[in-house]
Amino acid sequence: MAAAALSWSDLEALAGEHPARTGEGRREGATNAQAHLRLFGQQESDVRVTLYRDHHAWCPYCQKVWLWLEERRIPYRVRKVTMFCYGEKESWYRQRVPSGMLPALEIDGRLVTESDRILEALEASFGSLGPGMADPAVVPLRRLERQLFRAWCQWLCVPHGARGEAEALRQFQGWASTLEQALAAHGGPYLLGEELGTADLVFVPYVERMNASLAYYKGYLLRREHPLIDRWFAALEQRSTYLGTQSDFHTHAHDLPPQMGGCHASGSASQQALAARIDGGAWPILEPPQADPETSAPAPEDSATLALARVLRHRSKLLERNPLGAATFDPALRAALTTLTLGTPVPPPPGSASGLRDLRDRISVPRDMPLHAARLLRQALEATALLDPSAPGAQGRAIPLQHRRDQDPQPFLASTPDPA
Repeated sequence: MAAAALSWSDLEALAGEHPARTGEGRREGATNAQAHLRLFGQQESDVRVTLYRDHHAWCPYCQKVWLWLEERRIPYRVRKVTMFCYGEKESWYRQRVPSGMLPALEIDGRLVTESDRILEALEASFGSLGPGMADPAVVPLRRLERQLFRAWCQWLCVPHGARGEAEALRQFQGWASTLEQALAAHGGPYLLGEELGTADLVFVPYVERMNASLAYYKGYLLRREHPLIDRWFAALEQRSTYLGTQSDFHTHAHDLPPQMGGCHASGSASQQALAARIDGGAWPILEPPQADPETSAPAPEDSATLALARVLRHRSKLLERNPLGAATFDPALRAALTTLTLGTPVPPPPGSASGLRDLRDRISVPRDMPLHAARLLRQALEATALLDPSAPGAQGRAIPLQHRRDQDPQPFLASTPDPA
């Protein structure tokens, strides 16, 4: 006899008072995407900085500034804004920043835009994180980051024939090797030695996106091909600051195309296999004993409970917005959450696989939850979909390529301030 799905009250009991459900600890705990205020042990009256960043915690330029504030432990407020890709830009922000571009930062009442200018302003007010933006050791590294970025864009965003693919790969590998030389120059693991600095934060957002997108669209495993870049990532993944801002392969692979004007798959067998595993929520992406190309960080023990807690926090909206409708999706979602928490396979109602995969494809990291929690939830949703007795192969809505307005944050925005 098949196991039955837990009730919502049973699932709530399993989640208990987990901070991901209650919102407690966001102001003072580890770096997280949900906080609207970060204090680092200081008083709210000490806050001099407001960071305007995207609701999705995805914007690469916002990530750079966000990381700097977390590393320097500068108290700050967060005001979240919708990136145009995901929905309509808030009018109040357009009035404040007519261009609508993100991030923006208010410091002592003065508004600063553009991420590099923001970092320079923060350095002027609070001191630098290691050698500063204008330091002679950092300036050439900033140029290298732009050269690596251009080589990545040329490979990822321009359609190529076989010869063009090979040349674009060669160009990218050349600049990636130059980055490795820079990482080796001072003994590592960071760019200027043993201590993380601003130079590293300049590279973090787009190298993270390179790692994800090249695996998905090119079958190219950046960390396997470039061991010193892997060592750099591994050092970052020992920091709670980075883990709190880190996204995952699935989120990046599907959020990049509208932002970049398109991403072009190579079509090779290795590329198609990796993309299928990423889409299906396989964990790890490569079978052991191969190294995990997505992260070196171990899964926290509470990852499944955290994922459950985040679903419970937004349960009513998730049910209402699912294409199956709340009444039909309810037992299917409870079946998947039972599998998530108890490890017990529970068949969903017939015809519910499409709704389960629709949610699987719309989990956003780190907006919704950290990487490992998202992996476990995607895995449980996929495993449950495969048990659909009538249509186990049914898929959810196609993920748009021109925008991600299927990810409009407005219905999920909290109406009350975060708890302390």
